[in-house]
Amino acid sequence: MKQEILDILKRYNSNRARLLDILWDIHNIYGYIPDEALPTLSEALNMSKIDISETVSFYHFFHDKPSGKYRIYLADTVIAKMSGFQEVLETLEQETKCPFGDTDVSGTFGLYETSCIGLSDQEPAMLIDKVVFNNLTPKKVTNIITQIKAGKTPLEISTPKAIKTKDVAYIDNLVQTTIYKSGPVFFKSNTNYKSLLSKCLDFHPLEIIDNISESNIKGRGGAGFPTGLKWQLCREADGEQKYVICNADEGEPGTFKDRILLTRSPKDVLVGMIIGGYSIGSDTGIIYLRSEYWYIKEYLENQIQELKNESLLGENILGSSFSFNIRIQMGAGSYVCGDETALLESCEGKRGTPRVKPPYPIQNGYLGKPTIINNVETFAAITRISEKGGKWYGAMGTKDSTGTRLLSVSGDCERPGIYEIEWGITLGEVLKMVGAKNAKAVQVSGPSGECVSAKLAENRIICYSDLSCNGSFMIFDETRDILDIVESFMHFFVEESCGICIPCRVGNVDLHNMMKRIRARKATQKDLDDIVSWSKIIKSTSRCGLGTTSPKPILTTLDQFPEIYKEKIVVQKGSLLPSFDMDKALLDHDNAHKELSNKNATNE
Repeated sequence: MKQEILDILKRYNSNRARLLDILWDIHNIYGYIPDEALPTLSEALNMSKIDISETVSFYHFFHDKPSGKYRIYLADTVIAKMSGFQEVLETLEQETKCPFGDTDVSGTFGLYETSCIGLSDQEPAMLIDKVVFNNLTPKKVTNIITQIKAGKTPLEISTPKAIKTKDVAYIDNLVQTTIYKSGPVFFKSNTNYKSLLSKCLDFHPLEIIDNISESNIKGRGGAGFPTGLKWQLCREADGEQKYVICNADEGEPGTFKDRILLTRSPKDVLVGMIIGGYSIGSDTGIIYLRSEYWYIKEYLENQIQELKNESLLGENILGSSFSFNIRIQMGAGSYVCGDETALLESCEGKRGTPRVKPPYPIQNGYLGKPTIINNVETFAAITRISEKGGKWYGAMGTKDSTGTRLLSVSGDCERPGIYEIEWGITLGEVLKMVGAKNAKAVQVSGPSGECVSAKLAENRIICYSDLSCNGSFMIFDETRDILDIVESFMHFFVEESCGICIPCRVGNVDLHNMMKRIRARKATQKDLDDIVSWSKIIKSTSRCGLGTTSPKPILTTLDQFPEIYKEKIVVQKGSLLPSFDMDKALLDHDNAHKELSNKNATNE
């Protein structure tokens, strides 16, 4: 084993910033990170074994003990639970003879629930290591497990025709790509990238930035910071070495637009990064790709190579003095790494713990150097803006929300999929477009966004100044239990908190427990009042965006659907709270008494 570990370390020059890559290579060999590997890693990377173990334990897809030859991760999203999730889960347990969260006795299967894997338009879905299976049914699950038991690999089952994994046909064989509406910006197949980059290299970098600023495009990751200003500030920041990072950690439940862009318009994204590198004076780009998208990694690497072959990427692009290279950094399963500073920590081989700001990444980013971090969709739009002009782009949408954006639509509608819409469209128009005939609620921007009543918010405008949207658009009809959905979202935040700050680590657990009490009709009006006041504390004191947005499922549904909360609360009778469980309290007392009695008997 030691020699294998040393070979892996040599591959990355024993660079501790590449720890995630090193751990993935080890994990791919053994199926977990063996304790025996830690001393060699510790010595070579000049890190303590505890630090390495802490990094391993932070990420969902790293295991520190044998976890099954075939590790199965079933997405437990709200959309999946609306589409047969429970039946699929039970079938997996029956067929593998293994409970979730454990491995079977033979060590063949490990079953795990995981958060959204970017397939909300085709749930239920699961990963068997790096291979994805979608639109699951009990019959389909039985067939998959039967074939694995017969000796077939997940890849052989999913791709019987042995399509090359670097081809887009491989991805299309695994998942559906449904683009119901495209517009003027995205998914264009006739772009002459050589001509475009040649034109850009004829301009001064500041002229490129001025064009981006004229478009008034704001970042598509959710925060909505002006892209042109970000690039300008980074270019002006002190330091010769600068970096460009594409945030492809699409972890917000209900979002899958970046997956579609990376498979349908990858060179738009890559060329947008190249233009970013030229603009700020960088020679290095990194795509931080969530591990749930591992099945598109080889395809993306092939796209990168094709650009290199055409002298559009690499050293002395198109014969100029400008050089720029792009590599892919795989994540390992962590929602919070969608936060730009947590992403930086992860890129540097650490736990994905959000940094305190300031300083901002444009001043102190990757390896302490000035860095621009933009979303997949932002870079793709940059390519079109550079081709058509900032004024052209700025003429679309609204004054403060220019251009178009992509919506990932899922849930109770006739046509779930991708839609390119112009900012300024109303919620009602979107619902009509996607065939949501009986919509009751819409979760805009995922759990961290806003839940609105389809009726009350029908005329709200989708734009940064009204109903801002990061791309996730989940629709729920009249048959859905809104409080069940809210409770699921709070469970998601509990699971995905990095745990670094108390308001988020403890507060979300309390909010989740409160939601359980409300649904069980064991809450009073005081509980409702407390949930609002505690939510405000968590929002105002948490370290990063996860904690500042996690109470929103509760607060926005309280605002839009107060009646469903009111009908659940009860009036306290007597001195005991409705949530007090007398039977459980007495049982706990009896158990404690027995434990103390046994200890006394042993001591005697």
